[in-house]
Amino acid sequence: MVIGVPKEIMQDEARVSAIPETVSKFKNDGFEVLIERGAGEGSLYKDEMYAAAGAEIIDDVEELYRRADIILKVKEPLFNAERNKHEISMMYKGQYLITFIHPASPVNHNMVREMAEKGIIGLTLDGVPRISKAQSMDALTSMSTCAGYKGILMAASDMKKFIPQIFCAAGMIKPCNVLVIGAGVAGLQAIATAKRLGALVYAADIRPDAAEQAKSLGAKVIDTTVPPEIAVGKGGYANSLPNEWHAKERDALRDVIVNMDIVFCSALVPSKLAPVIVTSDMVEKMAPGSVIVDISIDQGGNCELTEPGKVTVKHDVIIEGIKNIPGLLPTSSTWMFANNIYNLVKYLSKNAEIELDRDDEIVSGILTTVDGKIVHAGALEAMSRVV
Repeated sequence: MVIGVPKEIMQDEARVSAIPETVSKFKNDGFEVLIERGAGEGSLYKDEMYAAAGAEIIDDVEELYRRADIILKVKEPLFNAERNKHEISMMYKGQYLITFIHPASPVNHNMVREMAEKGIIGLTLDGVPRISKAQSMDALTSMSTCAGYKGILMAASDMKKFIPQIFCAAGMIKPCNVLVIGAGVAGLQAIATAKRLGALVYAADIRPDAAEQAKSLGAKVIDTTVPPEIAVGKGGYANSLPNEWHAKERDALRDVIVNMDIVFCSALVPSKLAPVIVTSDMVEKMAPGSVIVDISIDQGGNCELTEPGKVTVKHDVIIEGIKNIPGLLPTSSTWMFANNIYNLVKYLSKNAEIELDRDDEIVSGILTTVDGKIVHAGALEAMSRVV
């Protein structure tokens, strides 16, 4: 089979889905690899490096889409302004697409429907289960590590005051208060980074084990009041809460949120819409100049006012809703991502041909569209809620 790696077209996206090292591995496994010219420039991987690894450099991206059996991307398909056509329109029936599709997110519903109508076999990286055999394929975890680190640095840059406690000739300036909502991989990295910057750090997670990990990093844990039997789902992930408990969680966090300088939002439920925890009235009561970094925006966002892909100011609070924070660390995040995606393709393939066993836990988790249908459970559930 032929693997195609197009250049990412999202604004400011510098990552790429393959590096010379993984190109060599694909070649050794029997695949052919096409790389769009300049695809790795933003992450400092040059065309000549790919060529030396055995890739064919393609100038025309439409040729790449036409010739490839498998498309590897970082972000979901988007409208290509240079070509005046959507990336999906360049694809064909039976072609494989492996990327972060985030099919449960409302902004992606029409795109997922178009994928199904076109007959594209969509495999979403955010559906890789967190089980031992899938650890090396878990790009979501890798990118979450990047987002947790960089997201706090973004908030620090947005702030109009010091993060740590400062002693100066004029007196003492108190440290900033930071709340991390969701103590998963990204949240824990955010806690560690905020602590290194000298902030007073608080954390909230409905899962007792996650809250304990946050505490071990030095965060003061806020009790969400949600019982473990309701909070924790399969594999230790967070459950979607019944409305009653979701309201109680918000009430438990309300007074904390309004007194924070930085709120880092990373609470997610696998393959489902992110829970809305920070409401408009909470934002309105936050101090002017406060910052919210909502890295859960790909799945809808934890803050009611976050706008996908944008940095906005609401009620004098800066709300970061950009969707590609790991792309701001392109060399490190690309190395992680490319190795994750190589390991997934190797797992799915035999003799350089993809073979999907739909009874396999990994395949069933990532399969989004196939045979002209949407089969992703989280996407179907989210779509059923949209009136």
